Amino acid sequence: MNIALIGYGKMGKEIEKIALQRNHSIGLKINKTSAQTFSKKDLESIDVAIEFSTPETVLKNIGICFDAGTPVVVGTTGWYQHFKQIELNCHQKKAALFHATNYSVGVNLFMKVNAYLAQLMNNYPNYEVSMEEIHHIHKLDKPSGTAITLANQIIEKLDQKTGWSITERAPDKLYINDIREGEVPGTHIIKYQSSIDDIEIMHKAHNRQGFALGAVIAAEFLKGKTGIYDMSHVI
Repeated sequence: MNIALIGYGKMGKEIEKIALQRNHSIGLKINKTSAQTFSKKDLESIDVAIEFSTPETVLKNIGICFDAGTPVVVGTTGWYQHFKQIELNCHQKKAALFHATNYSVGVNLFMKVNAYLAQLMNNYPNYEVSMEEIHHIHKLDKPSGTAITLANQIIEKLDQKTGWSITERAPDKLYINDIREGEVPGTHIIKYQSSIDDIEIMHKAHNRQGFALGAVIAAEFLKGKTGIYDMSHVI
C-alpha cells in the first residue's frame, strides 16, 4: 500500500518503520508545517491515510480524507464528542473510517478483561472502583482516550456508577487520576478496593511499537472498504 502519514511526530515515525518493514511505502508525510497547506489533492496516489495529529486538527484532516475518497485510520483522541457528525459525514460520502482510542492489541485484550471484571464486580458493591492513567508530558488530552473507553466500559456494567470525573471523588462517579510524567508510553490501572482486600488489573506499555503495529494492521484491513470500523473488527 501507499500510505499517507498525517502527523509525523514520534508516533508517525514509529508507524513509518513498521509500515516499511511490512513492505508498504510512505507516499506522503504531513507535519506541523505542511499541515497548513494539506488538501485532498495531496492524497491522489494514496491508498490509506493514518492520522495521528492533534485534537485541534483531526476533524479537518478527517474531512480532507473523506473528500478525497481516501480511507483513514484515526489514532488521535480528544475529538469523540464530534463522533456522531463524523459518522454521518462518513456514510453520506461513502467514505471509510477506522477509529480507536488505542491501537495496541494488548490494550484491546485488556479492555475485554476490564469489561468482564466490571460485570462480575457489579454483584459486589462494597468494592470502590477507581482508575489511574499515566502518560508522557507531551500528551495533550486528559484523561487519555483509552482511560475514557475503559471508564465507559465500567460505567456500563456497574449500576452504582453513572459517570466519571478527574476532579472529584463521588459515590456515583468513577474517579480517574490522570498523571503526566517523563516519557511514559501509557499505563492504565483499574482498582477495586474494599476494607477486606483489593483487586487490581493493569496494562503497561513498554514502548510505542504496539500502537504503531496496530495502526498499520488497521490500515491493511481498511484498504478498499467503506464504512466505519474499530479494533473489534480485527482482534
